[in-house]
Amino acid sequence: MSRFDFQLQKNDGDARAGKLEFSSGLTIETPIFMPVGTVGSVKSLSQADLIEMGYQLILANTYHIYLRPGTEVLQNFDGLKNFMNWPNVLLTDSGGFQAFSLSEFSKYKPDGVEFRSHIDGSKHFFSPEKVLDIQATIGADIVMPIDDCAAYPASVERLEEGLTRTHKWLEMSKKIWLDKGYSENQSLFGIIQGGVNPELRKRSAEFIAGLDLPGTSIGGLSVGEKGDEFLKALAINCQIVDKKKPRYLMGVGSIPEILNSVKLGIDMFDCVLPTRNARNGQVFTSTGKVNLRNEKYKNSKLPIDESCDCKVCYNHNLGYIRHLHKVQEITALSLSSYHNLYFMKTFMSKIRTSILEENFASFYEEWMPKFV
Repeated sequence: MSRFDFQLQKNDGDARAGKLEFSSGLTIETPIFMPVGTVGSVKSLSQADLIEMGYQLILANTYHIYLRPGTEVLQNFDGLKNFMNWPNVLLTDSGGFQAFSLSEFSKYKPDGVEFRSHIDGSKHFFSPEKVLDIQATIGADIVMPIDDCAAYPASVERLEEGLTRTHKWLEMSKKIWLDKGYSENQSLFGIIQGGVNPELRKRSAEFIAGLDLPGTSIGGLSVGEKGDEFLKALAINCQIVDKKKPRYLMGVGSIPEILNSVKLGIDMFDCVLPTRNARNGQVFTSTGKVNLRNEKYKNSKLPIDESCDCKVCYNHNLGYIRHLHKVQEITALSLSSYHNLYFMKTFMSKIRTSILEENFASFYEEWMPKFV
């Protein structure tokens, strides 16, 4: 585990280029996209694949890791990074989103969230303290507090309720993080909630800015709201949070969302979309999205993307990869996933370069039409 210092290197409008310098010696450049390794693995890929592509920061899911393999196994291996052989930086969420996404298995209580396992129905309770204890056992470098993410649409009363819980639990989490010494090796981010209600978004951002934590997470967005609602809520948060600290937009990973969010000042992203889409036969290219199962690619000798220099594009043609998807060969999943994550890594590097060269506006105008 290690802490970081954040350096803001360049602004181009509100778009930002920076770097996270970890006490372990790693430096991670932003804006950054983080692959999601829900249960300690990015689906269909190895850690060696991720390292080969240049990824230094991935995400794991506290709720799922807690259920399987469980904290006893992680204690035996002295943390998830040793267990999965991941030498770089690890970020974990808190389980708060699972209370939302698995709402039929969860119930909010004054001091935490009660879960029934979606695997065997067993009961579990996530308090602010337990969530941080689990993440300490996991050995994550960047950790999240338990929060309350309201579904969309939600009444003002439900959003107020969620905000009260989120803020109360964050205050408790900060005290536990400091009192237990977790702050020496782990960076705690505060999570902004409030749905798409402008006043609640403002209030939550101001509250979290006042707690002076290492970074800010923006939650509760990309859960079904309209595009203009998403942008308005995000803009409010970016205007308020500390400009000297990293901003992490949780669960967002489409190209248009990333472009719009970088434009407003977001530094960090995570999403299952690139790998999930890849497993379903959709890949990202320099000209837009491609459906690999399309009949027109049956005899194609071209790579997925002629402008891509990943090993998939170098070694395989569209016709072959289409064939693998059509016959449900497992190799199709790994090849497509590798390409999509390579594309995301390259795409984020291009965004960063455009900010450093002060031409992000042109980059935005070039790329947005390809994916809308």
